[in-house]
Amino acid sequence: QVQLVETGGGLVQPGGSLRLSCAASGRTFSSYAMGWFRQVPGKERVFVAAISGIGTSTLYADSVKGRFTVSRDKAGNTLYLQMNSLKPEDTGVYYCAASSKLRWYSNNDGAYDYWGQGTQVTVSS
Repeated sequence: QVQLVETGGGLVQPGGSLRLSCAASGRTFSSYAMGWFRQVPGKERVFVAAISGIGTSTLYADSVKGRFTVSRDKAGNTLYLQMNSLKPEDTGVYYCAASSKLRWYSNNDGAYDYWGQGTQVTVSS
């Protein structure tokens, strides 16, 4: 059974940093795209960042470029999201996603087959 488990969320002041982790089990995703999405109550899930299964190419939403960094470990089954200079608008539940077929990154949530349960990030003073 495939599982994605996110950790690292929490409450942080504006300007602070958090590092999210997503541990995959049940199969390997080292050659496939993985990504992060965010959702707030009453709104659709939105793309945050993704990493390709080919090399280390990455894609970011314009709102997080220069502040967030997506990466994965050498084995390819743990995904990270380093979030710096956090803003209140970064608040939401962050979901990890993985594709079983897509090699290149995507900002489309329909491209991903597996999802974690989410971790809450709250940026507030």
